[in-house]
Amino acid sequence: MNFRRLNSAVAAAVAAAVIPLSASAQGKEPVKVGLVTSKTGVWAEMGEEVLRGVRFAIDEANAQGGVDGRKIEVAEGDDEGNPDAGRRAAEKLAREGYKFIIGPIGSAVSLAIVQNLDRWDAMYFATISKSDKLTGDTCKMRSFRTVQSDAMDMAMVASWAKELKGSNFAIIAADYAWGHDSAASFKKAVESQGKKVPLTFFAPLGTKDYSPYISQVKDAKVDAIWGAVPARDGVNLMKQAGSFNLIPATPMLGHAMLSTFMINGTGKVQDGMRGTLGYAPDFDTPRNKAFVAAFQARYKRVPSDTEGLAYHGANVMLDGVRLAGSVKPLEVSKALSGAKLESIFGAVTVRAEDHQVLIPNFVGRVKMVDGELRPTVEEVFPPSTIPAPSPLCKL
Repeated sequence: MNFRRLNSAVAAAVAAAVIPLSASAQGKEPVKVGLVTSKTGVWAEMGEEVLRGVRFAIDEANAQGGVDGRKIEVAEGDDEGNPDAGRRAAEKLAREGYKFIIGPIGSAVSLAIVQNLDRWDAMYFATISKSDKLTGDTCKMRSFRTVQSDAMDMAMVASWAKELKGSNFAIIAADYAWGHDSAASFKKAVESQGKKVPLTFFAPLGTKDYSPYISQVKDAKVDAIWGAVPARDGVNLMKQAGSFNLIPATPMLGHAMLSTFMINGTGKVQDGMRGTLGYAPDFDTPRNKAFVAAFQARYKRVPSDTEGLAYHGANVMLDGVRLAGSVKPLEVSKALSGAKLESIFGAVTVRAEDHQVLIPNFVGRVKMVDGELRPTVEEVFPPSTIPAPSPLCKL
């Protein structure tokens, strides 16, 4: 054999033998994420935070070489806070190959999306939506919830209700699935303690004037108010409740209302307010400390509750790809079902029966920390307090 040809053949063989795994990984199909959330509409401020939290997790993973040797690509869509718009945005992205759908806030939007996952050959991660239907009669093999559900919140509230001061409560909730679930569960929890709920109001999404509800609550002279009004509507409610002197004279207990952007939008009205809390940057786990430090380095502030929950949900999604060694949604769904993962909440389990991620839950209080008014953890309820899966879920 010609010596030059022999050297070339040997060089080629050596090169083939030492091609790094990264080169072969470059040939792997990327993880294509459809990030659908509210860029406009009632949840627009929360939508910005969801975008930031999900993209932070993806940027972090890509900087470390991707997941399963795969680059993560993202395309965005606007659900406008509307179920039809959300379904259309998700379908467009899924048809374009972005099969990992994540980001909607409103439960009605999530419920509209999950009905179509088989048809789109996609999968879905609910990082903010809490309606029990998502892990109840509307549960799907390809759908996962990474945030605390209404049932989880209300199991906590049932315990918390035993210590709530007063015997008469009013409810002001948003007039859609999540608000109705919240109102019914709170009413059941306090009535089981022999207390009463003489007033319940449901305000349509987009309500700007809460004075009719506020005046009736003031006249009723209740001991406290259960509030379940999200996003921009919640800001309107809290500001008006403060200006009409309803609060703090009558405490407002918030269901998912201790959001950082809501606190920032209401001045000091929420100072001292208690309520359910999904995430706070002072959770004491190694993964959370690392996340908070990295987030602070980039944004010069700690992550908000919504950003933390979105970051967590995105990492569950990426863990699924890692476990499956695949980007096929059904294979990832099977790999995640029943999986045990490490997260910013510590070790967590993805419940096989309904695909609810079992994370701790928290009662929080808004207070001043390092010169900043923000939600803080007041009481922790471990995963052992989570209710059993709904018998209505048939995966």
